Amino acid sequence: MKQVLLVFLGGGLGSILRYLISKPLNSVVGNFYLGTLTVNIIGCLLIGFIIGLSARNNLLSYNSTLFLATGICGGFTTFSAFALEKHTLIKSEEFLPLLLYAGASILLGILAVALGLWFSKFTN
Repeated sequence: MKQVLLVFLGGGLGSILRYLISKPLNSVVGNFYLGTLTVNIIGCLLIGFIIGLSARNNLLSYNSTLFLATGICGGFTTFSAFALEKHTLIKSEEFLPLLLYAGASILLGILAVALGLWFSKFTN
């Protein structure tokens, strides 16, 4: 039950942070959804770092990893908004922004996870 509560609290915190960051950024850049892209890339960087810390000499406990990676990062990032935004771009026949946004999200997400794992190597 403790683990469920940790995920619940982390997810709530992550969702609030996502809202505070993505809402103003999405309204600034028309049809590119910069806010969603930003939170998803930051989330990828963070989850790579957290998992890297967790894997190295148990620098994070299982409960800490659960709270941070599953809870906060899970609530912070959003695949459902990503998919909805792609659908919206398809319906409005904005294919170039669709390809740029989808490509950037996937490529930058993978690179951010790798960078987070790499950064975790420099911690004790």
